[in-house]
Amino acid sequence: MGGLTPFWKKLDWLLLILILPLIGISLFLISEISYSLYVKELIYIGVGVIVFIILLFVPFRKFLWVIPFLYWLNILLLLAVDVVGVTKLGARRWLEIPFTSFTIQPSEFMKTTLLLMLGYLIYRYPPRPVYTPKEFLRLAIYIVIPFLLIAKEPDLGTASITLLIGFGVLFVIGVDKRVWITLAILGAVIAPVAYKFFLKDYQRERIESFLKKPNYHVRQSMIAIGSGGLTGKSVEEATQTQLKFLPIASTDFIFAYYSERFGFVGGVILIILYFAIISYLLIKAEGVKEDYVAKVLLIGVGLMFFVYSFVNIAMTIRLAPVVGVPLPLVSYGGTSFLNLIVLLAIIENLLSRRGEFLHSYGVK
Repeated sequence: MGGLTPFWKKLDWLLLILILPLIGISLFLISEISYSLYVKELIYIGVGVIVFIILLFVPFRKFLWVIPFLYWLNILLLLAVDVVGVTKLGARRWLEIPFTSFTIQPSEFMKTTLLLMLGYLIYRYPPRPVYTPKEFLRLAIYIVIPFLLIAKEPDLGTASITLLIGFGVLFVIGVDKRVWITLAILGAVIAPVAYKFFLKDYQRERIESFLKKPNYHVRQSMIAIGSGGLTGKSVEEATQTQLKFLPIASTDFIFAYYSERFGFVGGVILIILYFAIISYLLIKAEGVKEDYVAKVLLIGVGLMFFVYSFVNIAMTIRLAPVVGVPLPLVSYGGTSFLNLIVLLAIIENLLSRRGEFLHSYGVK
């Protein structure tokens, strides 16, 4: 009997196996830091599992036309943050979900809708074989708009990462080298001007602290990492976190707490796990060839894991300024977690239904 293999039998189980340890590590660490955050994290994971399963059964390729609406809806949410947003730690980045204690961060979801939009546009207008400067500008506008809105919150860290991931996808897909030479020159010219006239005082202080003397957060982070030694400490002996010396231990500096608990060996294992996930996603992207929606998402999520994990770990050991970037699937936070879960679910959906795509469109 002929026919296509049912999509659910073609799920990429290796990808799921690679990400499950990260979720387990997150739950373990957060349960030791705060019981209330642990309960919320369980809720986020429960919602994430439900969303993941639902998205697996959606014939995603039949609804590509919805992507532009989702993109512009996310742009409207970013605009709403400026009007009715919730302010935390001096920044207005969140929207409160009515009648609940939960908030969402539209800038995090913007990375999902941006990748979807780029996948949609590149699928509609593929490179021949690379994008010309004019074609690049048509795509770049969809990256620059959310960058400006997120930077205005202010959240320069997330804005810069969104810009980097968006342009990174285009770089891998293929763009005329004249574009990158021009961007490099513009970046070199604009950077000092932006630092002088556009950055806020606290943003300049973070950069100066990185270049000169580390601030309190980074000093406590480095103490926590160093005190973990080779194999780490028990929860009772992890005094940097348990005695509240280490700030924001459940989010920005969760790698410091992880290293305090599991030491240098644990830190290396976690980095190897991220490297395996990133490599696997990029290898899969190379394999899907001209299936541009899947290719863009695989490249984008791979870049997201790389940039987020690198910046988060680097800032805890004073190799990068503190910019408030989560450690993927490990840091506490519903928006960032659900954002990645949605992206991974869509990737699984596209890969498992790839046979239908090849059958319908004859793409190799």
